[in-house]
Amino acid sequence: MSDFKIVNAYLDGLEKKSIAIIREAKAQFENPAVLWSTGKDSTTTLWLCKKAFFGKIPFPVIHIDTGCKFPEIYEFRDKLAKEWNFNLIIAKNEEAIKKGVSPQKDRFECCTLLKTQALKNLLEKEKFDALILAIRRDEHGIRAKERYYSPRDAEFKWNYKDQPAELWDLYVKPSEDFSHMRVHPILHWTELNVWQYVKREKLPVNPLYFAKNGKRYRSLGCQPCTVPIPSEAKTIEEIVKELEISKIPERAGRAQDKEKAYMMQKLRSLGYM
Repeated sequence: MSDFKIVNAYLDGLEKKSIAIIREAKAQFENPAVLWSTGKDSTTTLWLCKKAFFGKIPFPVIHIDTGCKFPEIYEFRDKLAKEWNFNLIIAKNEEAIKKGVSPQKDRFECCTLLKTQALKNLLEKEKFDALILAIRRDEHGIRAKERYYSPRDAEFKWNYKDQPAELWDLYVKPSEDFSHMRVHPILHWTELNVWQYVKREKLPVNPLYFAKNGKRYRSLGCQPCTVPIPSEAKTIEEIVKELEISKIPERAGRAQDKEKAYMMQKLRSLGYM
Protein backbone atom coordinates (compact mmCIF):
# COMPACT_ATOMS: atom_id res chain seq x y z
CA MET A 1 0.00 0.00 0.00
CA SER A 2 1.35 3.46 -0.92
CA ASP A 3 2.08 6.12 1.70
CA PHE A 4 -0.84 8.17 0.34
CA LYS A 5 -3.28 5.30 0.84
CA ILE A 6 -1.94 4.60 4.33
CA VAL A 7 -2.38 8.25 5.38
CA ASN A 8 -5.79 8.41 3.76
CA ALA A 9 -6.98 5.26 5.52
CA TYR A 10 -5.67 6.58 8.84
CA LEU A 11 -7.51 9.90 8.34
CA ASP A 12 -10.67 7.96 7.54
CA GLY A 13 -10.38 6.25 10.93
CA LEU A 14 -9.86 9.55 12.76
CA GLU A 15 -12.81 11.10 10.96
CA LYS A 16 -15.11 8.17 11.69
CA LYS A 17 -14.39 8.28 15.43
CA SER A 18 -14.81 12.07 15.60
CA ILE A 19 -18.12 12.02 13.75
CA ALA A 20 -19.39 9.28 16.08
CA ILE A 21 -18.50 11.43 19.13
CA ILE A 22 -20.24 14.49 17.65
CA ARG A 23 -23.39 12.52 16.83
CA GLU A 24 -23.40 10.96 20.29
CA ALA A 25 -23.18 14.40 21.90
CA LYS A 26 -26.07 15.68 19.78
CA ALA A 27 -28.14 12.66 20.84
CA GLN A 28 -27.32 12.89 24.57
CA PHE A 29 -27.65 16.63 25.14
CA GLU A 30 -30.62 18.91 24.65
CA ASN A 31 -28.86 22.17 23.81
CA PRO A 32 -25.29 21.75 22.48
CA ALA A 33 -23.08 24.30 20.73
CA VAL A 34 -19.63 24.29 19.16
CA LEU A 35 -16.77 26.73 19.81
CA TRP A 36 -14.88 28.18 16.85
CA SER A 37 -11.71 30.27 17.01
CA THR A 38 -11.26 30.31 13.17
CA GLY A 39 -8.07 28.28 13.63
CA LYS A 40 -7.28 25.05 11.79
CA ASP A 41 -8.50 22.74 14.58
CA SER A 42 -11.85 24.41 15.18
CA THR A 43 -12.51 24.86 11.46
CA THR A 44 -11.79 21.16 10.99
CA THR A 45 -14.23 20.44 13.84
CA LEU A 46 -16.91 22.56 12.16
CA TRP A 47 -16.36 20.56 8.98
CA LEU A 48 -16.74 17.31 10.90
CA CYS A 49 -20.02 18.65 12.34
CA LYS A 50 -21.18 19.40 8.80
CA LYS A 51 -20.25 15.87 7.72
CA ALA A 52 -21.92 14.35 10.77
CA PHE A 53 -25.24 16.00 9.88
CA PHE A 54 -25.14 15.85 6.09
CA GLY A 55 -23.92 19.35 5.30
CA LYS A 56 -25.62 21.44 8.00
CA ILE A 57 -24.44 22.31 11.51
CA PRO A 58 -27.57 21.78 13.63
CA PHE A 59 -26.48 23.84 16.63
CA PRO A 60 -25.02 27.32 17.25
CA VAL A 61 -21.37 28.15 16.55
CA ILE A 62 -19.77 30.30 19.26
CA HIS A 63 -16.88 32.67 18.66
CA ILE A 64 -15.37 34.28 21.76
CA ASP A 65 -14.29 37.80 20.87
CA THR A 66 -11.77 39.42 23.22
CA GLY A 67 -11.47 42.52 21.06
CA CYS A 68 -7.76 41.67 20.67
CA LYS A 69 -7.93 39.36 17.66
CA PHE A 70 -6.09 39.78 14.37
CA PRO A 71 -8.11 41.53 11.61
CA GLU A 72 -7.65 38.37 9.52
CA ILE A 73 -9.51 36.36 12.17
CA TYR A 74 -12.60 38.58 11.97
CA GLU A 75 -12.51 38.60 8.17
CA PHE A 76 -12.19 34.80 7.98
CA ARG A 77 -14.92 34.34 10.62
CA ASP A 78 -17.51 36.47 8.84
CA LYS A 79 -16.70 35.11 5.39
CA LEU A 80 -16.95 31.44 6.37
CA ALA A 81 -20.07 31.96 8.52
CA LYS A 82 -21.78 33.36 5.44
CA GLU A 83 -20.48 30.65 3.08
CA TRP A 84 -21.32 27.72 5.39
CA ASN A 85 -24.55 29.34 6.57
CA PHE A 86 -24.42 28.47 10.28
CA ASN A 87 -25.84 30.22 13.33
CA LEU A 88 -22.90 32.30 14.60
CA ILE A 89 -23.05 33.64 18.16
CA ILE A 90 -20.36 36.10 19.24
CA ALA A 91 -19.57 36.07 22.97
CA LYS A 92 -17.93 39.19 24.37
CA ASN A 93 -17.40 40.43 27.95
CA GLU A 94 -18.17 44.09 27.25
CA GLU A 95 -18.04 45.04 30.91
CA ALA A 96 -14.46 43.78 31.34
CA ILE A 97 -13.35 45.42 28.09
CA LYS A 98 -14.80 48.76 29.23
CA LYS A 99 -12.79 48.42 32.46
CA GLY A 100 -9.61 48.12 30.41
CA VAL A 101 -8.84 44.43 30.95
CA SER A 102 -6.17 43.48 28.43
CA PRO A 103 -3.29 41.00 27.93
CA GLN A 104 -0.79 43.85 28.19
CA LYS A 105 -1.75 44.33 31.86
CA ASP A 106 -2.32 40.77 33.10
CA ARG A 107 -2.57 37.75 30.81
CA PHE A 108 -4.13 35.48 33.44
CA GLU A 109 -6.82 38.04 34.27
CA CYS A 110 -7.35 38.71 30.58
CA CYS A 111 -7.87 35.03 29.68
CA THR A 112 -10.16 34.53 32.67
CA LEU A 113 -12.38 37.57 32.09
CA LEU A 114 -12.33 38.03 28.32
CA LYS A 115 -12.53 34.34 27.41
CA THR A 116 -13.76 32.17 30.29
CA GLN A 117 -16.16 34.69 31.81
CA ALA A 118 -17.47 35.71 28.39
CA LEU A 119 -18.28 32.07 27.71
CA LYS A 120 -19.78 31.58 31.16
CA ASN A 121 -22.05 34.59 30.67
CA LEU A 122 -23.26 33.19 27.35
CA LEU A 123 -23.94 29.73 28.81
CA GLU A 124 -25.96 31.24 31.64
CA LYS A 125 -28.02 33.16 29.08
CA GLU A 126 -28.49 30.46 26.43
CA LYS A 127 -28.50 27.40 28.77
CA PHE A 128 -26.17 25.31 26.61
CA ASP A 129 -25.59 21.94 28.27
CA ALA A 130 -22.70 20.78 26.05
CA LEU A 131 -19.86 22.54 24.25
CA ILE A 132 -17.95 20.89 21.43
CA LEU A 133 -14.32 22.04 21.46
CA ALA A 134 -11.39 21.44 19.12
CA ILE A 135 -8.60 20.57 21.55
CA ARG A 136 -6.01 17.84 20.98
CA ARG A 137 -3.95 15.83 23.45
CA ASP A 138 -0.67 16.58 21.67
CA GLU A 139 -1.21 20.34 21.77
CA HIS A 140 -0.32 20.88 25.43
CA GLY A 141 0.56 18.62 28.36
CA ILE A 142 -2.44 19.81 30.38
CA ARG A 143 -4.85 19.10 27.54
CA ALA A 144 -3.48 15.56 27.44
CA LYS A 145 -5.30 15.00 30.76
CA GLU A 146 -8.69 15.55 29.13
CA ARG A 147 -11.38 13.00 28.30
CA TYR A 148 -13.67 13.03 25.28
CA TYR A 149 -16.53 13.85 27.65
CA SER A 150 -15.31 16.31 30.30
CA PRO A 151 -17.88 17.70 32.80
CA ARG A 152 -17.64 21.17 34.34
CA ASP A 153 -19.18 21.73 37.75
CA ALA A 154 -21.69 24.38 38.82
CA GLU A 155 -18.82 26.84 39.27
CA PHE A 156 -17.60 26.15 35.71
CA LYS A 157 -14.52 24.38 37.08
CA TRP A 158 -12.76 21.28 35.71
CA ASN A 159 -11.71 18.66 38.27
CA TYR A 160 -8.80 17.12 36.36
CA LYS A 161 -8.07 14.78 39.31
CA ASP A 162 -11.47 13.12 39.15
CA GLN A 163 -12.74 12.47 35.63
CA PRO A 164 -15.20 9.89 34.30
CA ALA A 165 -13.74 6.68 32.92
CA GLU A 166 -14.13 6.07 29.18
CA LEU A 167 -14.08 2.41 28.26
CA TRP A 168 -14.72 0.75 24.90
CA ASP A 169 -15.57 4.09 23.26
CA LEU A 170 -18.52 4.63 25.58
CA TYR A 171 -19.05 8.29 26.40
CA VAL A 172 -21.75 8.64 29.02
CA LYS A 173 -23.28 11.78 30.47
CA PRO A 174 -22.73 11.69 34.27
CA SER A 175 -25.75 11.50 36.54
CA GLU A 176 -24.49 14.04 39.05
CA ASP A 177 -25.06 17.77 38.69
CA PHE A 178 -22.80 19.68 36.31
CA SER A 179 -23.07 23.05 34.57
CA HIS A 180 -22.20 21.69 31.12
CA MET A 181 -20.17 19.04 29.35
CA ARG A 182 -17.09 19.73 27.25
CA VAL A 183 -16.96 17.37 24.27
CA HIS A 184 -13.61 16.93 22.48
CA PRO A 185 -14.11 15.06 19.18
CA ILE A 186 -10.55 15.56 17.83
CA LEU A 187 -8.73 14.81 21.08
CA HIS A 188 -6.97 11.85 19.40
CA TRP A 189 -5.72 13.84 16.38
CA THR A 190 -2.27 15.43 16.03
CA GLU A 191 -1.31 18.75 14.47
CA LEU A 192 0.04 16.88 11.45
CA ASN A 193 -3.19 14.87 11.14
CA VAL A 194 -5.22 18.11 11.08
CA TRP A 195 -3.15 19.61 8.27
CA GLN A 196 -3.24 16.36 6.31
CA TYR A 197 -7.01 16.37 6.67
CA VAL A 198 -7.28 20.07 5.73
CA LYS A 199 -5.31 19.27 2.58
CA ARG A 200 -7.43 16.21 1.71
CA GLU A 201 -10.78 17.89 2.35
CA LYS A 202 -9.69 21.18 0.75
CA LEU A 203 -10.83 23.14 3.80
CA PRO A 204 -10.60 26.94 3.98
CA VAL A 205 -7.59 28.15 5.97
CA ASN A 206 -6.95 31.37 7.84
CA PRO A 207 -4.22 33.19 5.82
CA LEU A 208 -2.18 33.85 8.99
CA TYR A 209 -0.96 30.24 8.80
CA PHE A 210 0.95 30.88 5.57
CA ALA A 211 4.48 32.31 5.58
CA LYS A 212 5.08 35.95 4.75
CA ASN A 213 8.56 37.48 4.83
CA GLY A 214 10.01 34.29 6.30
CA LYS A 215 7.51 33.93 9.15
CA ARG A 216 4.07 32.44 9.76
CA TYR A 217 1.66 31.83 12.63
CA ARG A 218 1.45 28.22 13.74
CA SER A 219 -1.12 28.71 16.50
CA LEU A 220 -3.64 31.57 16.51
CA GLY A 221 -4.59 33.55 19.59
CA CYS A 222 -5.02 37.17 20.59
CA GLN A 223 -2.73 39.53 18.71
CA PRO A 224 -0.69 40.78 21.74
CA CYS A 225 -0.05 37.18 22.90
CA THR A 226 0.88 35.57 19.59
CA VAL A 227 4.05 35.90 17.52
CA PRO A 228 5.01 34.25 14.23
CA ILE A 229 7.62 31.54 13.93
CA PRO A 230 10.40 31.34 11.30
CA SER A 231 9.01 29.49 8.27
CA GLU A 232 8.95 29.50 4.50
CA ALA A 233 5.79 27.37 4.24
CA LYS A 234 3.41 29.24 1.93
CA THR A 235 1.07 26.35 1.07
CA ILE A 236 -0.68 23.55 2.94
CA GLU A 237 1.64 21.04 1.26
CA GLU A 238 4.68 22.94 2.53
CA ILE A 239 3.20 23.16 6.06
CA VAL A 240 2.71 19.37 6.07
CA LYS A 241 6.33 18.82 4.97
CA GLU A 242 7.56 21.28 7.60
CA LEU A 243 5.67 19.49 10.38
CA GLU A 244 7.01 16.10 9.36
CA ILE A 245 10.51 17.21 10.40
CA SER A 246 9.88 20.03 12.90
CA LYS A 247 10.86 19.62 16.57
CA ILE A 248 9.51 23.04 17.61
CA PRO A 249 6.43 22.93 19.91
CA GLU A 250 3.20 23.98 18.23
CA ARG A 251 2.46 26.74 20.72
CA ALA A 252 5.98 28.18 20.71
CA GLY A 253 4.55 31.40 19.30
CA ARG A 254 2.09 31.91 22.19
CA ALA A 255 2.79 33.99 25.32
CA GLN A 256 5.14 31.81 27.35
CA ASP A 257 3.91 32.83 30.81
CA LYS A 258 0.41 31.59 29.88
CA GLU A 259 1.77 28.41 28.28
CA LYS A 260 3.67 27.20 31.36
CA ALA A 261 2.13 23.98 32.67
CA TYR A 262 1.01 25.37 36.05
CA MET A 263 -0.53 28.50 34.52
CA MET A 264 -2.35 26.55 31.80
CA GLN A 265 -3.61 24.01 34.34
CA LYS A 266 -4.88 26.80 36.58
CA LEU A 267 -6.61 28.51 33.65
CA ARG A 268 -8.23 25.30 32.44
CA SER A 269 -9.36 24.29 35.92
CA LEU A 270 -11.33 27.56 35.97
CA GLY A 271 -12.97 26.87 32.62
CA TYR A 272 -10.46 28.09 30.03
CA MET A 273 -10.59 26.32 26.67
